[in-house]
Amino acid sequence: MEPLWGIDLGGTKIEGVIIASRKNPTELTRLRVPTEQEGGYDHIISQIGKLIQQMKKESGLNPAYVGMGTPGVLEPSTQTMKNCNTTSLLGKPLKKDLEERLGITFRMANDANCFAVAETNLGVVKDVLPDADVVFGIIMGTGVGGGLVVDGKAIYGKQGIAGEWGHNFLDESGGPCYCGKTGCVETILSGPGLERFYAAQSGEKRKLKEIINRAREASDPHAVATMDRLIQFFGKGVAYLVNIIDPDAIVLGGGLGNIDELYTRGVKEVEKHVFNHRLETLFLRPKLGDSAGVFGAALL
Repeated sequence: MEPLWGIDLGGTKIEGVIIASRKNPTELTRLRVPTEQEGGYDHIISQIGKLIQQMKKESGLNPAYVGMGTPGVLEPSTQTMKNCNTTSLLGKPLKKDLEERLGITFRMANDANCFAVAETNLGVVKDVLPDADVVFGIIMGTGVGGGLVVDGKAIYGKQGIAGEWGHNFLDESGGPCYCGKTGCVETILSGPGLERFYAAQSGEKRKLKEIINRAREASDPHAVATMDRLIQFFGKGVAYLVNIIDPDAIVLGGGLGNIDELYTRGVKEVEKHVFNHRLETLFLRPKLGDSAGVFGAALL
């Protein structure tokens, strides 16, 4: 089998990897360059080209195909980028432009799909539940996203938004979201959303890590209320996912995925809201860490 090439296009860095094969994910080459997104759209394309040239030189290989994880979605009908926090990509035909400039075929998916694909095929799901049919990968950090994997492959949907649970309505108290709606999951279950809630309750600004520690110490009633809010709405939000797709496993990524209470109190809260008399879905910690995005891209 030919080696697999993957690129993870991030806001600050672009990382590339070549792995031997799907069954043998040994790294043959792994490199990164800065995104330098302040240079604009054309400069980002140049940086991707620069990275691929460096990978060719180091490995002695030439790709026919490259998988790429993106901070947004390539809309199927228009073949232009949307929902990107790297705003210079918005509305641009990134796939077409890369293929024309570099002479390589690209397969693209958003970063959450890449995370879910990697943890399913190479990471924790493969280790714990190798026969899983349906896996949902959650990213909860600065934003909230998700990726749906069925039979080892990402599901994209007609509009390219499959898995985007972060922009479902959860509660009015979340306030306005950057997407133009109000009360999205992301406004409540993201790190900034929880920090805003704490500041509104306490009149003080603290980082989420400190808030969580103060909640565990029970030294700050506002921190306790913030943790309780996280658990309550995690239960409701994730129960919607379970009711709709009934996954074998859910992998919790992003900074909030490191919060121990989500795997205990959080799972119990999910169980309260699912349309079943018990909850059998496994909730798993990711195995691949920062490698998930670029490995998932290679598997595209």
